[in-house]
Amino acid sequence: MSPSEKPLPASIAAEPRKGASEQQPSEFNTRSILTLIGSALATFCTVGFLNAFGVFIEYYQSHLLTDKSSFDLSWIGSFSTFVFFLTAAPAGLLVDRCGPTILLIVGGTVTVLSMFMISLCREYYQFFLAQGFLLGVGQAFLACPVFAMVSGHFNKNRGLATGFTIAGSSLGGVVWPIMVNQLLNKKAVSFGWTIRIVAFTMLPLVVITCATVRPPAAKKPEEEEAATSCTTDRPKKKTDLSIVKNRVFQTFCAGIGLFYLGMFSPFFFTTSYAVSIGFSTSFAFYLVSILNAASLFGRISAGWLADRYGHFNLCSISALLSAAVAFCWTAATNTAGIVIWALAYGFCSGSILALQVSCGTKLATPETYGTAVGMIMAIVSLTGLFGSPISGELIKYGYLALSMYVGAVTALGGALICLARFQLSQKLLVIA
Repeated sequence: MSPSEKPLPASIAAEPRKGASEQQPSEFNTRSILTLIGSALATFCTVGFLNAFGVFIEYYQSHLLTDKSSFDLSWIGSFSTFVFFLTAAPAGLLVDRCGPTILLIVGGTVTVLSMFMISLCREYYQFFLAQGFLLGVGQAFLACPVFAMVSGHFNKNRGLATGFTIAGSSLGGVVWPIMVNQLLNKKAVSFGWTIRIVAFTMLPLVVITCATVRPPAAKKPEEEEAATSCTTDRPKKKTDLSIVKNRVFQTFCAGIGLFYLGMFSPFFFTTSYAVSIGFSTSFAFYLVSILNAASLFGRISAGWLADRYGHFNLCSISALLSAAVAFCWTAATNTAGIVIWALAYGFCSGSILALQVSCGTKLATPETYGTAVGMIMAIVSLTGLFGSPISGELIKYGYLALSMYVGAVTALGGALICLARFQLSQKLLVIA
């Protein structure tokens, strides 16, 4: 057997295989659909709110923190992203051992509490602690378990299911900026009450998530009980970290990490770019919603296509297309141009969040889905921390420098994702 004809890694081959007649009923049932809905609501309140941070940068600089630069303010959002992804690592390990319910309750409570704390903030350090640290911790414990549960419920349609889950974050990225803009700039509601209204909106959605997200029903009753509680009389399972030694997983994580150095920069700075070339603040706020609306369709369509043509194939293509669009950022100088650019970047980059989870769990066993998701998020925590502040500093040299930076790091990340795909199989047209 030649090297190009080697079978896929054992970690993929180890996935449960069922006949088509058995697989479809087990994937689409009341329990899995409710889990999918609850998971989408979780990402709506977590990653969706993170994606809307560009709105806050502009408002803080104009009203609450006028003495701070874009570089200073970007640290709040980037540190929140860092804490979110870093905390996802222990959250992923815990969900494999304890199940999702306890983690979701803790994450939901901390998320809503942190929103009320943000409404009371007036100083930079207060925003940093409440929005940068506490919110990131709460969102990680709310989001990470749902990705693991969706991967457990869906195998054949995992890409589509994960895409639907991540699409909740895109919808959040559309709704939250519009909601905040309308309350702050149109209705003249105070900043404190604007954030409290957002918190009260999140509260019932978080409750629904905690009530609906459950492990697959295939477990025996005694196993179900053990999966929903950290306290059990049975010997505790030893944490399985074998996924970390997987060469393809290592390369893939390196590529995703580099991609995240630049991925969020357009979401954070498109608003300020539009204002810098003469657009109104109101129009600029809507660009964040346009980016996220496009990413919604990108995430669902990429997930659907990945189930048919390969998750690594689609992830590689999406990363390289995102880099190409990023290089064209400053070429958009009029209304039509900047809207089309926002749609293109949102659509291409939006696929990555959905596909990174499905690619990671394709390399893992069902017992280590949470660990794989947590490890991927931990890898990108550092690059997510430094990416946006680097972008904020580059603005001093103009948005062309920022555009070249985003394009370069996302292209390099995309190249490593392609390498991981060819480590999986050297055949060009194989579904991988």
